[in-house]
Parts: sequence; C-alpha cells; structure tokens
Amino acid sequence: MCAAVDIHPSGYYTWLKHPVSHREREDKHLLAYIKQYWLESGGHYGYRNIYLDLKEAKIKCGRDRVLRLMQQANIKAERGYKTPKGYYSGKPDNAAPNVLKREFGVSSPNQWWVSDITYIHTHEGFLFLAVVMDLYARNIVGWSMSDRMTHDVVLDALTMAYWRRKPTESLKFHSDQGSQYASRNFKKLLSKLNIEPSMSRRGNC
Repeated sequence: MCAAVDIHPSGYYTWLKHPVSHREREDKHLLAYIKQYWLESGGHYGYRNIYLDLKEAKIKCGRDRVLRLMQQANIKAERGYKTPKGYYSGKPDNAAPNVLKREFGVSSPNQWWVSDITYIHTHEGFLFLAVVMDLYARNIVGWSMSDRMTHDVVLDALTMAYWRRKPTESLKFHSDQGSQYASRNFKKLLSKLNIEPSMSRRGNC
C-alpha cells in the first residue's frame, strides 16, 4: 500500500504513530486567515482586532485561540509611532451596511471604490493621507493630504477620484466607520454623485 501511493514506509509508520489531529488541521486552516487579516492591517493588528475580523467573516473561534496561534507563529502587532489622537474620533452617524463583505474580485472599472486614511510621521508632526482605490486594477484614483484630520481630506480625495474617472455606471464606495466617512458632508457628497456607501466595522478599513 505504501508503494502504491509513493510514500516511504518509514514516513507512513511515523504518521501512524503521530497522526495529525482534527484540531491541528483546524488550527492550520485558522492560522491562514489570521495571517491574511494581519497582513491586510499592515501588521498593526493584535489578536483582539484579528478576532473581530474573524467574527465579522463568520469564522468561529475563541479570542484565546487566536492569541495562542499568533503567539505560536510569532505574529504580533508592530508598534511604531504613537497614533495621533482623534484618528477615529467621533461617533458614527447611521453607518451604512457592509455591502462589499470582503468580495474584492471586481469585473470592471468604476464598480467598487474603497478608501482609507493613514498618517505619516514627519519631523514637524503628522500628515494625514486619504486615498481612493479602484478595486478592479488596484489603482489609486484619488488622494488628498493635510496636516489636520478633518472631513475635507476625504471629501477632496473622493472629488479628485470622481472628476478624474467620471464614472457613468452604478458605483459603490466602501470605507470603515470613521467619523470623516460618516459625516453629513461626506454622505451628502456621495448622494450628490449617486454613489452607494458601504462600511465595515469601525477602524477596520
């Protein structure tokens, strides 16, 4: 039997003595998702945020299990400069539903735009950068930078994207629930441009 499946007898008998358990197979499968969500966060997520990502994706597991697997794989949040205050300040006002649901495969341009805000540390302080990406080809179609974390930074990024692309078909826009994206002015601009909003949970772009 060993020769038929091209397995060396010593390896086969070793497996018989120490078979991979169902739990170990589940851990390996779960660890793949953990690594994916950690990489998507730019390496900044710890086990708590990874657990929330898994929960949002309806992947059942406990928070302690996520912590254990991350520790075993030496995956941990990368700590850099201190996050500027107010990055996600403010209470979201009637957040939009998550229409995108991590379905990042897009069949045509100007179908799904996604956006996020990041910060850049300089010797003179923080600069805030808002970008708008077209999921079809992963192109950055709009951006804006400011030394202040105001609603204008996302309004300007979306305005640039719209006037550069001039979409004619139905367009959807996905972001997190940051106060800038949940502001009345931003919602008003989306409505004016006939763009449907979509949001993931707060702080999860």
